Amino acid sequence: MANIARFTPFDDTIDDLFRGFFVRPISYEGTNGAAQFRVDVTESDRAYTLRAEIPGVKKNDINVSIDGDTVAISAEVKNEKDEKDVKNGERVLRTERYYGKIYRAFTLGQSVDETSTAAKYADGVLELTLPKKAAVQAKRITIQ
Repeated sequence: MANIARFTPFDDTIDDLFRGFFVRPISYEGTNGAAQFRVDVTESDRAYTLRAEIPGVKKNDINVSIDGDTVAISAEVKNEKDEKDVKNGERVLRTERYYGKIYRAFTLGQSVDETSTAAKYADGVLELTLPKKAAVQAKRITIQ
């Protein structure tokens, strides 16, 4: 005799129909979501090195702030493409622009010496050299 399976329409078919329907769409860079930039942080005995990829941003639009062991990078992004007429007399039907502010903050394991910090920005990569502050050792007080 053949095995008989019970069919209920609400088992998997309804779940398959609505799978992913209520999931929020992924937002990409340049859309409504907050744009992020990629950052690599390395550490040596003397300093932290931070490399942030911020292409298409002028170095005057980048701000770096250091507060103890916290480093914050913010930049104003302006991306405009003005294309008047394309070759062969074609006309432009659509142009895209985006403006916004990007921001990242990091807490490092040790305080940073703000006075000897160095920053370079070339080819869309911001490189920060953040020297560590000398660790203050506890002072022992003698009791009289």
